[in-house]
Amino acid sequence: MTGRHRDTFTPLTAVTGLAGVLFGVIVGYLLGVSQTEVRSLPVAATSQAAAAAPAPTAVVTEQELQGWRNILASDPKNVRANVELGNRLYDAGRYAEAIPYYQQAYTTDPKNVSVSTDLATAFYYAGRPDDAIAQFDRSLKIDPRHGQTLFNLGIVTRDGRHDPKGAIEIWERLLASVPDYPEAGKVRTMIAELKTRTS
Repeated sequence: MTGRHRDTFTPLTAVTGLAGVLFGVIVGYLLGVSQTEVRSLPVAATSQAAAAAPAPTAVVTEQELQGWRNILASDPKNVRANVELGNRLYDAGRYAEAIPYYQQAYTTDPKNVSVSTDLATAFYYAGRPDDAIAQFDRSLKIDPRHGQTLFNLGIVTRDGRHDPKGAIEIWERLLASVPDYPEAGKVRTMIAELKTRTS
């Protein structure tokens, strides 16, 4: 299932447009280029991606989005602006709309494992588990020991591909390659539950 993408935007008045440009310039200077937070999939995801999507965690205004779009109007490959737009749309539950911004950020900065993993997670919540898995695989080519990628890949393998044994293998790989993973206890519990169900 592919989501709706926003193709056109309502033009703003000259005053609002200028305010958006100024907002974009100021924010562009204040923020760094790297993304620090990686989106995580819920442990208790269901077998259908749409049902697994969490409730939006933020309210985003069109004015806020427009500030970032104004940056992209003059600098379409600006990684930070693309990531920020993706993050805000994602947190507002607008996963399909977030995808093209994450894709542009990833295309511009293909070694950014956080962006790659967020893109994969957005694919999953947009009802595209196969695209999600393919993107997680790209993330693991960047960093084979990226804990959040392995965790999320296990969720999508379990719930999107309905492959509990595959999920067990991925999570066991996570525990072996990232022994200090913060959610290691949770991962062990999930492995034990899957082994009980599949034995």
